[in-house]
Amino acid sequence: MEAKTIIKTEDLTKIYNGQVAVDHLSFELMEGEVFGFLGPNGAGKTTTLLMLLGLTEPSSGQARVLDVDPSRDPITVKTQIGYLQENMGFYNELNAWQMLDFVADLNAIPAEEARVRSEEALKTVGLYDEANKRIGAYSRGMRQRLGIAELLIKEPKIVFMDEPTLGLDPDATNRMMDLIERLCKERNMTVLLSSHMLHLVQRICHRVGIMIKGRLVACGPLEQLAKEKLGVGTEAYTLEQIYMKYFQEA
Repeated sequence: MEAKTIIKTEDLTKIYNGQVAVDHLSFELMEGEVFGFLGPNGAGKTTTLLMLLGLTEPSSGQARVLDVDPSRDPITVKTQIGYLQENMGFYNELNAWQMLDFVADLNAIPAEEARVRSEEALKTVGLYDEANKRIGAYSRGMRQRLGIAELLIKEPKIVFMDEPTLGLDPDATNRMMDLIERLCKERNMTVLLSSHMLHLVQRICHRVGIMIKGRLVACGPLEQLAKEKLGVGTEAYTLEQIYMKYFQEA
């Protein structure tokens, strides 16, 4: 069965005070894929996410998220997208159950259904046995996993993740990447992953897009980009080698 396009942009552009932040961006995300969204700070990645979420309007061009224009109907889009930010904010005096109840209430999820979803989410991210502890006592890795549990109770079709492994130790990082990969496979969830940890992106992403100075300079499977930019076929290569080649030539 052919994969379904779940996000599509056409010449999406954002200009702030005369400065072009995103420059005629055109790309597609397919249902069930993990897409690595790469680029240096200031490349336009966050601005792109904000437009896809309906949190800022494009200066020109258009985007479709689940066949909805986020600039015209941001509420519908937000109900179907989860966003794991680099630094998640929690009420440290609450425990995980209470935090998820709060999120469920914000999303108008009935109490009984919320409890079922919360239990499943906490088990999925490995926090069920720690759910009665105050969040203030959680490690960074536990807080990141709680952030994913918050996303799961919304049952989103698309998840945006911004540096989900930042500050995690190697064991927590591996568990986080395993969890992201598993969610994609088991729930057919589309994941847009933004990270500077290129070896992790190479490990789980089906395709990558590279943004530099507001422009998408590359987009495709790693094998394709390696052949185009490095001239290699089955030889060993790394995403870092591919990325640096595009970065140096931009």
